[in-house]
Amino acid sequence: MPHAILALRSLAAALAGKVAGSLTAKLTLFYAALFALVTAMILIGARTGINSTAERMIKSEMEASAKVFDRVTAMRYAQLGEASRVLSADFGFRGAVATEDAPTIASALDSLRGRLDLDQAFYVGVDGGIVGFRGRIAPADARDLHAALEEGRSRGVLRIGTTRFNAAAAPVKAPVTLGWVVFANGLDAREMARLAKLASIDLAPRIVPAATLPADQRGAAIERREGGQRMLVQASPIASFRTDEPQMLLLQYSMTKALAEYSPMLWLLLACGVVGVAAAGAGGWLLARRITRPITALDGAARMVARGEYAQVRIETRDELGTLAASFNQMVDDIGARERQITHMALHDALTGLANRVLLREHLAITLARPIAGRQQALFCLDLDEFKAVNDTLGHPTGDALLCDIARRLSKFAGDGFVARLGGDEFALVMDDTKNTLDRIAHELTRVVAEPCIVNEHRIVPGTSIGIAILGIDGADAVTLTKNADLALYRAKHDGRGGYRFFEPAMDAEARKRRQMEIDLHDAISGGQLSLMFQPLFDLSQSRVSAFEALLRWNHPERGLVSPVEFIPLAEDTGLIVPIGEWVVREACRVARSWPDNVRVAVNVSPVQFRSPGLSTVILQALSESGLPPQRLELEITESLFIDNPETTLASLHSLRSLGVRVALDDFGTGYSSLSYLRAFPFDKIKIDRSFIIDLLKSDGATAIIKSITTLAEALGMETTAEGVENADQLDILREQGCSHIQGYYFSRPVVEEEVIRMLGRATMGGVRVAR
Repeated sequence: MPHAILALRSLAAALAGKVAGSLTAKLTLFYAALFALVTAMILIGARTGINSTAERMIKSEMEASAKVFDRVTAMRYAQLGEASRVLSADFGFRGAVATEDAPTIASALDSLRGRLDLDQAFYVGVDGGIVGFRGRIAPADARDLHAALEEGRSRGVLRIGTTRFNAAAAPVKAPVTLGWVVFANGLDAREMARLAKLASIDLAPRIVPAATLPADQRGAAIERREGGQRMLVQASPIASFRTDEPQMLLLQYSMTKALAEYSPMLWLLLACGVVGVAAAGAGGWLLARRITRPITALDGAARMVARGEYAQVRIETRDELGTLAASFNQMVDDIGARERQITHMALHDALTGLANRVLLREHLAITLARPIAGRQQALFCLDLDEFKAVNDTLGHPTGDALLCDIARRLSKFAGDGFVARLGGDEFALVMDDTKNTLDRIAHELTRVVAEPCIVNEHRIVPGTSIGIAILGIDGADAVTLTKNADLALYRAKHDGRGGYRFFEPAMDAEARKRRQMEIDLHDAISGGQLSLMFQPLFDLSQSRVSAFEALLRWNHPERGLVSPVEFIPLAEDTGLIVPIGEWVVREACRVARSWPDNVRVAVNVSPVQFRSPGLSTVILQALSESGLPPQRLELEITESLFIDNPETTLASLHSLRSLGVRVALDDFGTGYSSLSYLRAFPFDKIKIDRSFIIDLLKSDGATAIIKSITTLAEALGMETTAEGVENADQLDILREQGCSHIQGYYFSRPVVEEEVIRMLGRATMGGVRVAR
């Protein structure tokens, strides 16, 4: 049976090796292995039960047989004893014994032996003499027998020579014991066979001396190996004539032969198990195929979906697999819908629904690859003028609504053309000159965008600037074409809002130059190419220099001095003005620390720098590092700061004032609400824009404006500084109109740091030497 179990395991392992990997194979293997395990457990249980039951039955039978043998032997002993007692009591026999008539004794014993079918019937005298024993008895055996009789032994196994007998003895008395009559039957193979027939199983009984058996074999039945077979052995003590030679009844039974009778049943069970395993495997395979068929279909459909194809699974059942198939089909539909939505979102603007920059590039690529003969196509890039002001003043919801309105206008205007929103307030159109020239299209486009509209109950008059790039001429690919249209748009906004410009190669060269300047400006910050010059501000009332304005200069290693008009706007556009402005503040404070205590230093603060976080920290660190008193630092700001967010600007100005520094309003008079700014914040100084100073000698109105400004400043406790004073006549008028300070080439051009010290040592005006 162990070989059969190993065969089942090998079969299962081979099956697992061939079909493992798929769900069908796993289910088939599982059911086959499960049935094989159950079959193996049944076989093992049956074999164990048969062994246990057979062993228990055989032991019980051996115990019963031992008792039967005891009873049979006892009956034989009783019969022999009774016969010996009858003979010993016979008067004639006693007489023959008393007279020692051996022939008579022998004749009587022989007659009785024949009648009772005994093997031996003999007489043992008190002197040890034996009469009537058939055969030869050794003197030693005769002495042992005589001794046992004298000890009173009357029945038991008697060994004479190599032969054993069941013997019974009775004394012959007259009245004293004259001898003993002994009757015996041989315990040969024939007698053992008769005894074995009394048992229901073939026990093969034997009589053996107790001394020849190990101690553990005496008593209950035990199992031992003998001749390659499992044997059950039981030894029971039996009566013996000789006390020095106890005898044992030995019963043996072969368990191997007994269990062999059950082998056909076990092999039948094994055959049924193998058939069952095969049936379970086949059934499991059929069930697995039924289960995995829809799963395989789902797998194939999932692979198709993964490749971007549409796939559905046929629903054949109403069970869990059918529910899974329905869920899969719904999932595919949902994925398709979401992918279409995602694709639309990826290629379209969420606010206006127009195409976005990605879709524009795809459209341009397709259009460039398939030009239309006889048509000139162009890319129009436009953005709304002053759109940020709409968001800031009317709110982002109104700004978004305006963008949607502009998107509808452009879509209607474009007709079959392509319209996209590139982000923020920037749009793009791709159109051809089928009906109108490109100039006419640009002009009409400007007019359409500029039509007034009502948005969220606000009347808005939008405006736009347009940049135009012609497909195939101004760019052979989408990226170049879009870049060139943006350059044209930048030029249109630079030249004045509300117009349009076509791309020109010079624009690209200018953009490259601007980009190179931006790179050079980065290097200028780290390479020490920046420096400061200082232009004095003259106090007319005290006839002395009261301050110096720090002016930034850039000494390019190849181009020489670069005008601030060129690089300051670039620095503001790129954000580089923030680190540049920090350096200017620190350097100005450092230089001014060596000046007299009554001389201040003025620093211009760019709107970009002003709006950057941490300006107060930068100024505080510069004052701390240089040791310059805060009141000797004057920050100059322009009115443009108040246009975007007046509240935030005022809060920042108060924060700067809390540091102790002075604040001046630069270019006063060029904004829209100068008087309101003066009312909202107490500036220390007002700097009158040079445009008014230039007109002093040409227009009386300019003089009146100067007078009004100085009177207002005096009433508010503020100083006034006139910028751009270039001659004595301008100076005389400014003095007459109450201007407190002047600045300009009439007094001095900007000077280097070393010249400032020498200038401070000169005499003041009216004896002052004025640089001309």
